[in-house]
Amino acid sequence: MLLARLTLTDFRNYTELELAPSPGLNVFVGSNAQGKSNLLEGIAMLGTGKSFRTSRESDAIRVGCERAALHGEAVLRAGSVELACAIERSGRGTHKTYTVNGSNVRYAGYIGRMRVVTFVPADLSLAAGTPAARRAFVNIGLSQSEPRYYHALARYRNAVQQKNALLRGTIDPDSELLETYNRSMVESGTEIVLARAEFISVLGREAAHAHALFAAGEQFDVVYEPSVPFEAPQREAIAQAFETRLRHCAEAERLRNSSIAGPHRDDVGLLLDGRSLAAYGSPGQQRTAVLALKVAEYAVMRQRSDEAPLLLLDDVLSELDEDRAASFLCEIGEYEQAFITATHVPGGLPAAAQIARIADARVETYALC
Repeated sequence: MLLARLTLTDFRNYTELELAPSPGLNVFVGSNAQGKSNLLEGIAMLGTGKSFRTSRESDAIRVGCERAALHGEAVLRAGSVELACAIERSGRGTHKTYTVNGSNVRYAGYIGRMRVVTFVPADLSLAAGTPAARRAFVNIGLSQSEPRYYHALARYRNAVQQKNALLRGTIDPDSELLETYNRSMVESGTEIVLARAEFISVLGREAAHAHALFAAGEQFDVVYEPSVPFEAPQREAIAQAFETRLRHCAEAERLRNSSIAGPHRDDVGLLLDGRSLAAYGSPGQQRTAVLALKVAEYAVMRQRSDEAPLLLLDDVLSELDEDRAASFLCEIGEYEQAFITATHVPGGLPAAAQIARIADARVETYALC
């Protein structure tokens, strides 16, 4: 998969940007606050429909404007596809629209058309941050590669939201309605757990392999830590375990006015030589682990489709020491298309890398002196 054309209109600090990226490695250099991160955010939003920087997406609309638009052409083996995502101010919030080949679609019909893997400084929190960050990491990877997963996730979230509203609305919730929400949670939650178990198993193997390239002699493991343990990753076993857990925690949920068991409480364990990376890993070890996770995410998404995802790296080479940065550049040198931002030209770039300078939201060819 290649991004052949990109247009940003009133997006962040870009009034109008038209870009024709090259295959292989595209490197954008420049001082801070010139638009490097904004460019990668635009590519990521075109692919995933969401910002990797903020949940308040009105911030992505250029100051003084009412609407931001992203448009691009992705070239696939089966042909090209035109994608567009627009964000408009609407009351106190925003409204987003998505189009594929000129036709309006819902988000479920948009996600996965142009797959992307992002690696930004905030991703370093995957190692020592909250379970929610690690769940989001798994969710975006699976949603891009498996449409059924996104549908199951949407149904599950809706059931949890309705159940929580019922629990908070009265001290004696309707038992039949509560059971209806529980059945919906079990049905969609089982699909989520099955997909996560398989995805994380493959991700773990790829991450261990990638980690060995960057830090020989250390064993890195990625393990699924479901909120509801199950005996085997099989549909019936998972559903039965979930049903049993919901029955056992029914009284606790009434007291807390909240759903306390299910995939929305899952975590992903990151272990280095058998010990918690968050508790015992040094900052350098945590950075290396996240680097391995991102390489693994790319590999898994590549395996699940005939199309390689785009790789977006926002100023992360500065977070790595010289040896790890060189190993990483060597690893991604053969990727179909990747985008890197940096304040200066990184050492060890492949000879075919295309370099451009970004200054005041303008992209210009960079000449090495």
